[in-house]
Amino acid sequence: MKNSDSNPEEFFQNLDVEFLIHELKDPIAVIETGARTLLEKQDKFGSLSSRQEKTMNRIIRNARKAREMLYSLLEVGRSEAGSFACNRFKLVETTFDVLANCLEVLDPFIAEKIHQDHDMLQVLAYLDSYGISLSAPPDLLQTDMHQDQVKYRQIIGNLVKNALHFRRERIDIKMEKNKDFLLVAVTDDGPGVEPEHCESIFQRYSQANNCTITPRQGHGLGLAGARIMARCLGGNIELTCSKTEGTRFQLSLPIVFGDSV
Repeated sequence: MKNSDSNPEEFFQNLDVEFLIHELKDPIAVIETGARTLLEKQDKFGSLSSRQEKTMNRIIRNARKAREMLYSLLEVGRSEAGSFACNRFKLVETTFDVLANCLEVLDPFIAEKIHQDHDMLQVLAYLDSYGISLSAPPDLLQTDMHQDQVKYRQIIGNLVKNALHFRRERIDIKMEKNKDFLLVAVTDDGPGVEPEHCESIFQRYSQANNCTITPRQGHGLGLAGARIMARCLGGNIELTCSKTEGTRFQLSLPIVFGDSV
């Protein structure tokens, strides 16, 4: 986090956040260790039914995700401070993994089906039957991205979770390449946002609560942080506003960090 002598209040607020993250790591580790112990040492603590084992595995996966989320909270500050850790990763594969992780929290039934089926075409067809579409041109399937993967996952995760939360029936994730940039459009068919409230969506602790349509409520942190990270990585997030046709967030990001124009 930035240390600004001109804004001591902000500095100490950032210290409070970092302290909270530090203190939350231990109880989450206890939950994960306890669940793993019960799962792996059934000869000592008693056998588990198949349903109980599935539940324990879900607890372990989500404890790990909670731990990852704590570290992700620091990524916005690290971005603003110019701290990046770039590596190569598969674009479509990573994006799909982020989608699966989001579904683990919001719809565990669908997530469990995804984990059981290893045929990607069948998984995509299954998701589409539930109103979730992920599409990418063939040339992107094997394309490597050289970016900060942690921040990329955080950005995509916030856009996907937002769309899943507000959709009525559908969410469409469309990936494409435009020269040296990756474009990811995440569209939902939920309550729209009036044009005059578009920018407030990206402000910390702010939501479009004064809309005449159904408000898209939240804490105003996820999307704000996603845009900050995208811009620090050389890209941007743009919002297409509509009063009646949901929302469309488009992430643009250089495929290779430092290649932004």
